[in-house]
Amino acid sequence: MRGFALLAVFLLPACGGGGDDAREEAYAKAAAEAERIECAVGGAERFERNCTIERAAGEEGLTLTVRAPDGSFRRLQVTGDGRGVVAADGAEQAEVSVIADNRIEVAVAGDRYRLPATVKGAGQAR
Repeated sequence: MRGFALLAVFLLPACGGGGDDAREEAYAKAAAEAERIECAVGGAERFERNCTIERAAGEEGLTLTVRAPDGSFRRLQVTGDGRGVVAADGAEQAEVSVIADNRIEVAVAGDRYRLPATVKGAGQAR
C-alpha cells in the first residue's frame, strides 16, 4: 500500500497596504478561488469546483473543514501515518484513494472531495 501525506498548503497572494478597489477585489477573488476544491456531494455524479476548505491547527494536528454549497460540511483530520486523512467526527469512515501524483479523492457517505496531496513514492520506478 502506498503511503501519502496530505499537503494542505494553499498559496495566497500577498496583501499590500492601501491599494485601489480593483486590486482589493482581485485579491479577494484570488483568495476565494484558492480555497475552492472539486467535490460531488449529495449523490452528485459530476465534480464541480464549488466546495470550500478551511484549515485549523490544533492539539490533534491539522483539521480540514470542507463546506458544500448547500451548507453541509465534513471535518477531516490530516494523519501522518500514511492514510492521508480520516473523518474527524461522525460514524462514517473516510475512504481515500490516489487519483494523481498530486491529488487524492476522499469519499465519506456518498460525498466525494478532491484534495491536493503529496504522494510518497510518486514518480519513482516501481
